[in-house]
Amino acid sequence: MAGMSAAIRTSVTVPLRFPDGFEAVARVTTFTGLADGKEHLALAFGPAAETPLVRLHSECLTGDVFGSQRCDCGPQLREAVERISVAGGYLLYLRQEGRGIGLYAKLDAYALQDTGLDTYAANRALGHLDDERDYSAAAQMLTVLGATSIDLLTNNPDKPAQIGRLGISVREVLPTGVYASAANVRYLQAKVEHTGHTITLPLAG
Repeated sequence: MAGMSAAIRTSVTVPLRFPDGFEAVARVTTFTGLADGKEHLALAFGPAAETPLVRLHSECLTGDVFGSQRCDCGPQLREAVERISVAGGYLLYLRQEGRGIGLYAKLDAYALQDTGLDTYAANRALGHLDDERDYSAAAQMLTVLGATSIDLLTNNPDKPAQIGRLGISVREVLPTGVYASAANVRYLQAKVEHTGHTITLPLAG
């Protein structure tokens, strides 16, 4: 079902270098026929693996590019590339900014968070769901790549649940590190309380 109409469009090698000096070589694949019509990418790292390690990483311009400390996205992306480079697998870079609500709406939600709302309440105040992401395209991409049995790198229980319903077998769920700071601790706490993310936060004080 997932992947029936999807196909590989192009695949190209791109050497990467992160701000801390870490380097990795990615095989970047683009697709046609994805369910949502967006320009998602699959980045392959490391050796071929019978059960690849996979990270479903939703685009976060503020965190991934500008190093925003209001989230933990940038550090998670950096960690994922290194771990996948060792284990072998894929980082799917999914164009789902702001848990699917878009960049401008995410920044509107930030403004509401500054008045005291948490990240989910801010979404709802703007007329959005807590999380609007749909991983149908991700399942298509993995199917086309032949990665129908995976280990999944995530703290979010919704990801293995959704991807499993879409025909991808998840052998093991592996958590990422915890990247708490004064600027994002309320955001991470909301993830734990509202959606059961597997994040162990440092004790206050």
